[in-house]
Amino acid sequence: MPANPDEATGPARPGWATGWPAVDRAVARLLDGVAEALGDELVGLYLGGSLGLGDFDPASSDVDVLVATAGRLPDPAVERLRRLHAALHAEGGWAARLEVVYLPLATLRRFDPQDTGRYPVGASDRDFTLGRQGPTWVLDRWVVREHGRVVVGPDPRELIDPIGPGRLRAAVRASLAGHWGLEGADTAWLRPRNYQAFAVLSMCRDLYALEHGTLVSKPAAAAWARRQLGPPWTAQVERALRWRSDDRVDDEHLPETLAFVAHAAALAGAGGLSGGG
Repeated sequence: MPANPDEATGPARPGWATGWPAVDRAVARLLDGVAEALGDELVGLYLGGSLGLGDFDPASSDVDVLVATAGRLPDPAVERLRRLHAALHAEGGWAARLEVVYLPLATLRRFDPQDTGRYPVGASDRDFTLGRQGPTWVLDRWVVREHGRVVVGPDPRELIDPIGPGRLRAAVRASLAGHWGLEGADTAWLRPRNYQAFAVLSMCRDLYALEHGTLVSKPAAAAWARRQLGPPWTAQVERALRWRSDDRVDDEHLPETLAFVAHAAALAGAGGLSGGG
């Protein structure tokens, strides 16, 4: 046995460690920056998304983070966060693939569709901004509450009210009718293959949620959808799994992707594959 075990094992890994050291370093960098920017306003920082659901893919995934704050952040704190996220983007690597939402405790507790407030969002694909809540924020809360990794702060179950199957299904339907209502919309953002894969796999996840009242990883939802949907949709699901990290533009298959989204929305309007829920 070594005289100093730390020399053999290296520094202890944090309890929230993801299994990807570079991701862990980016999250630790974020935590340090947020703690400095917010001080006592910081209540908790949680990893959700694919890291929570267990389908994290370094080739295609971002790192979804929810930050709980004591109250609505004053302008100086928001400006400090803006500078932090600009620095993270400039660093590149995983620091630039952090998707961070900041919510005060009163707002985090439960989703209010009448809430028109704007909350800080640091995203990997656009500048730091103030965003309004949408139905998908219910899904994000569910993942953090049920499967989130606690980087710092209390158990998220203490901060987020239970989200039952009915509320989850309602959020999915609202998302499909709103964000995914693509008829007549500009769909140029879906031209890259990885974005088409995102759309198809999101539909698989949403349809699974409508059937079962819960969320699972996108690969798990895709496996279920392959069995349930049948041709011609099966081939599109299989293609989406292959395309998750392929950023080439593909206009040839875009009409099929749009048809898949429309089909999923139609099924949702009819109550899902079983017609219930």
